[in-house]
Amino acid sequence: MKLHTTTILLCIIGVLLLLPDQSSAIPAFARKYNISCSTCHSVAPKLKEYGEDFAGNAFNLPDAPPPARTYVDAGDDMLLLHRFFPIAIRFDGFLQLADRDHGKLDFQSPYGVKLLSGGPISEHVGYYMYFYMNERGEVTGLEDAYVHFNNIFNSNLDIMVGQFQVCDPLFKRELRLTLEDYEVYKMRPSASHATLTYDRGIMMTYGLDFGLDLSAQALNGSGIGHAENKIFDVDNGKAFAFRASQSLGPVRIGGFLYTADEALPTGNINGETVTNAVTIFGPDLTIGNDHLELNAQYLMRTDDAIPALALSGLTTMKTEMNGIMVELLYLPDANKSTWNLAALYNRIEQKDGAVLYHTATASAGYLLARNLRLVGEVTYDIELEKPKLSVGFVSAF
Repeated sequence: MKLHTTTILLCIIGVLLLLPDQSSAIPAFARKYNISCSTCHSVAPKLKEYGEDFAGNAFNLPDAPPPARTYVDAGDDMLLLHRFFPIAIRFDGFLQLADRDHGKLDFQSPYGVKLLSGGPISEHVGYYMYFYMNERGEVTGLEDAYVHFNNIFNSNLDIMVGQFQVCDPLFKRELRLTLEDYEVYKMRPSASHATLTYDRGIMMTYGLDFGLDLSAQALNGSGIGHAENKIFDVDNGKAFAFRASQSLGPVRIGGFLYTADEALPTGNINGETVTNAVTIFGPDLTIGNDHLELNAQYLMRTDDAIPALALSGLTTMKTEMNGIMVELLYLPDANKSTWNLAALYNRIEQKDGAVLYHTATASAGYLLARNLRLVGEVTYDIELEKPKLSVGFVSAF
């Protein structure tokens, strides 16, 4: 198919996607509390401050009791059972046009289908989980799945136990407005298990009244793969992550440190391993208001013992990577916006200057319904000099 023909087809489908339609579905929390999605989200999935407070309050409304008959009256003050089990679906789909060897025009729907649930278990304990039923054609399984203990000892101390993203205290990948990802959180040598995406462990957060937020995590450091012999961790090493951030009016600045020891296979028939020490650190920054927001993240990663083959036999090498993510968001009517613009820049390179990932993205979104957002996005690979165009939808019901 010639390129101009596919472009015309893409435009026609884009226009069809913009035709009005009705959505009668609402996500789980809106259904449970009889509120609009706009109570917590500006342009979904981006959270407003109220939505962040709601999530941080173990999915209890921070300023109001739940509506009557939300829970079953079992005659037991220690039992909090939802009258209707909170459950929702997120369904994303896209059509993509790209300059590549095959699949130049690719129907990517469903791109992702998630089954989500969350809510209080008791007054100060909540849970959240989602099952990835379809991630680009594969059943991924559980990703987020944790129990949240809120306001422990009547303080601002919260603890989450389960599996979550290590980068959640920084910028949450699941809440971004672009199809393009925050690649800086996924950078790693191919031999290493440790990343700032999903892992199992415990996270503690504490907020102080003058705007200082602290978090600490203890993790397996090996991702969320399946257990072997009923053991999830692949070695005896553990990972630890710490973050502090301070709000100063429209500015929030933060610092992050991640450290881990992991056993990596050498490939020898005797099953020998080497211990690789991983260190990731860097600052982050947010500047903005309800209309315009700039987010930036810089991280440096070092691995001190990545197995490698040399003429003299097996050896190890030290590697160093640098990554940067810069995101700019524009909401013309602040939290009441029905459309948005977003720009995202990703760059990851090695110490020797080799560029591993380098893209620039421009994205626009329009709310056809409160829980249905149309998306048009162009990502340009700066190294390969190839653009990629996507149009589609993000929905939850």
